[in-house]
Amino acid sequence: MALIVQKFGGSSVADIDRIRNVANRVAEYRHRGDQVVVVVSAMKGVTDNLIDMAKALMPVPNEREMDMLLSTGEQTTIALLAIALQSMDIPAASLTGAQAGIVTDGVHSKAKIRNITPKKIHALLDAGNVTIVAGFQGETSEGHITTLGRGGSDLTAIALASALKADLCQIYTDVDGVYTSDPRLVPTATKLDEISYDEMLELASLGAKVMQSRSVEFAKKFGVIFEVRSSLNDNPGTLVKEETQSMEDVVIRGVSLDKNQAKVTLVGVPDKPGMAARVFQQLADSAINVDMIVQNVSHGSNTPATDLSFTIDKPDVAKAQGVINDMRGDIGFGEALADEAIGKLSIVGVGMRSHSGIAAKVFEVLAAAGVNIQMISTSEIKISVVIGIDKAEEATRAVHDAFLS
Repeated sequence: MALIVQKFGGSSVADIDRIRNVANRVAEYRHRGDQVVVVVSAMKGVTDNLIDMAKALMPVPNEREMDMLLSTGEQTTIALLAIALQSMDIPAASLTGAQAGIVTDGVHSKAKIRNITPKKIHALLDAGNVTIVAGFQGETSEGHITTLGRGGSDLTAIALASALKADLCQIYTDVDGVYTSDPRLVPTATKLDEISYDEMLELASLGAKVMQSRSVEFAKKFGVIFEVRSSLNDNPGTLVKEETQSMEDVVIRGVSLDKNQAKVTLVGVPDKPGMAARVFQQLADSAINVDMIVQNVSHGSNTPATDLSFTIDKPDVAKAQGVINDMRGDIGFGEALADEAIGKLSIVGVGMRSHSGIAAKVFEVLAAAGVNIQMISTSEIKISVVIGIDKAEEATRAVHDAFLS
């Protein structure tokens, strides 16, 4: 008998038929004697609809109330799945994140898990129940409902697998596993049998929609090996685990495109020590994550200034503009420009550590495709460029073909 944590995303529970499909899959493991903990997301489209309703009332809704609102999406799904299992004579019980013992910090909409006390889960499992936990949510020590950010159900599953010392963690989605690129965008993309934590972390943080980056980081930290597989078939998935020597033989593991980024440029920031620190500290205090940063110092002016560009998630643009306007008088910059018509194209692979010339080839491919590069960021296992959204998909296919076809 094994203890298994299974996570099903929104597309896997999109309607009643798919919820029945999930119940049948869970039942297979339950009938063979396994203890099963199921983590589910809201039904596909529900979270977006809730956000749209809130924004129809207020452009930037209060984050505490948004957490209260959005947490209801997963609560609907856990109850429906429990009912589906009970209709099959399988004992099942649903728990909210708070009831499951998930305690978070107080940062609404992007909370971090502080600890998990899974006493209720163990009690339900010991009583013979399939235990169904609402993903994406938890509760502060003061009793406030919080959410973990988009894709937070992945984090819930990985964290529970660690806390429960599960024998297996499976992340079910609507694709067969992790591909070399998004197969809906790149028809020649192929499924990977395995991928390292570091590669998966980079791909997740760079726009690959299979996994949430924080969940991969958590899995690496606590050594949780997990499998990404489809809820719609029984094909083997992709195993995500610690890097092995053989993984370095593959130079490029994947190509990703993130269209959910925006570029913000502060024009005429005084070229003095501490200016950048003040800008990014204010953004950090408002829980706005900054990714790529480029600073261009102006020359020949009597008052030295710099243009400071950085990328953030598109949903944070309105909040960032408010923070920037508040600091304008204090810092003394000129214009603040926001460009949402960009995409971030990235290539990832641990083999880049031991192979040269990768960046040059990427730039050659983009030049041949007539793509202009606005920003560049690199690490030892990835290269990212910001480009115009109009040629982003074409550029992704060109880079994938150059390295992985």
